[in-house]
Amino acid sequence: MTAQGFTPADEIRSRFSRAMSEMYKNEVPLYGTLLDLVADTNRRVLEEQPELRQRLERSGELERLSVERHGAIRVGTAAELSMIRRLFAVMGMEPVGYYDLSPAGVPVHSTAFRPVGDEALAKNPFRVFTSLLRLELITDTALRQEAAEILARRDIFTPGCRELIARHEAQGGLGEADADAFVREALETFRWHTQARVSAEQYQRLHDQHRLIADVVAFKGPHINHLTPRTLDIDLIQAGMPERGITPKAVVEGPPRRRCPILLRQTSFKALQEKVAFTGEDSAQGSHTARFGEIEQRGAALTPKGRALYDDLLNAARDALGDFPSEHNAARYDALMAQHFEAFPDDYASMREQDLAYFRYFVTDKGLAARSDELRPRTLDDLVRAGHIAYEPLVYEDFLPVSAAGIFQSNLGDNAQSRYAISSSQSEFHAALGAEVRDELALYAQAQRRSILACAEILQLPPLG
Repeated sequence: MTAQGFTPADEIRSRFSRAMSEMYKNEVPLYGTLLDLVADTNRRVLEEQPELRQRLERSGELERLSVERHGAIRVGTAAELSMIRRLFAVMGMEPVGYYDLSPAGVPVHSTAFRPVGDEALAKNPFRVFTSLLRLELITDTALRQEAAEILARRDIFTPGCRELIARHEAQGGLGEADADAFVREALETFRWHTQARVSAEQYQRLHDQHRLIADVVAFKGPHINHLTPRTLDIDLIQAGMPERGITPKAVVEGPPRRRCPILLRQTSFKALQEKVAFTGEDSAQGSHTARFGEIEQRGAALTPKGRALYDDLLNAARDALGDFPSEHNAARYDALMAQHFEAFPDDYASMREQDLAYFRYFVTDKGLAARSDELRPRTLDDLVRAGHIAYEPLVYEDFLPVSAAGIFQSNLGDNAQSRYAISSSQSEFHAALGAEVRDELALYAQAQRRSILACAEILQLPPLG
């Protein structure tokens, strides 16, 4: 409890993450199978790579590994997005980054709600990738108006949830009983409902415009459409899924396999066909395909220079492929990715020296044993070379637009438009959100700088450049 008797936001976030995981396991039984596969794979990797275990223990990542999850939802209106921001704020989660998926034929723009502080991330890095439907991308004017009217009639939050959010804002926190009540009430926003809010005919027209539009508009709320655990070796997961009765997507999204992972790699299994009851006189029964299982492997956060190199190499590989990766060209795509990414250094020392990635610095036992006078005057690089300071890569805590769109397309079908004529607008997204998103690159730079300043303080040195 805090000094005011409030339950810490980190604790509320952990409770909510556990509750959502249990709910999703009941809704999507294969998710439980996936968790078992990830746990077995991580255990195997840690046994076979003791040096990796040591690195994860030193950086604090080992403790968070088994609880790490990210979810994804899609909301339909600016009011829903603004309220969901307030909901996540109760759990210490802020909007980080702006993602425009329209160039890949997905009619949304998005942000990721997540904790931003070092301690908060170490306790539970729960993230929710949250997309706002862009109604203006519906080309049928009458259907666009109909969709807007359907969305205007729903409330995706329970009265209890709204009341607890307002109470949190008014008093600066929630007590123990209110925190538990908040988790129960907030969970209802993310629950799957088999009863649609539209007729079968309306659903089909929305679906014909885009599968995602039907997914957002036709239901009572933004059901969680996947919940993603973190693995230490996604290629072992990809190979092991068929043995557990799970059919994986054709290719792993993101960078190719490397000794030193970077950014984010993702794979998934095909979306479920779930029964739906539509409205109308005949109460027609049908099905909806939206939710799927996903797994991720996280690597080093890249600097602007590193991201530019990554983007160049990824685009070169995809240009050489001449198409979206699929089961028909998976082997060629993997080969092209491996070939092009030979230009990206695959050791942390080179990545650091070339300013391609962000790192967390810490004082070694050798540094602690040295007298501060013996260390003066020296630069950060001098101290690293002398073994007085060591470093570990900062974990990439965010998402890749190409991966997000690729996961969606590969699981829900490839008949989406290749692009939309209307460009995105981050300022319009901010207006809907009711706040500006945090710059993820600035957050990594700040975390790196804090670690360097902490090293200088421990070594009794002036700030290191």
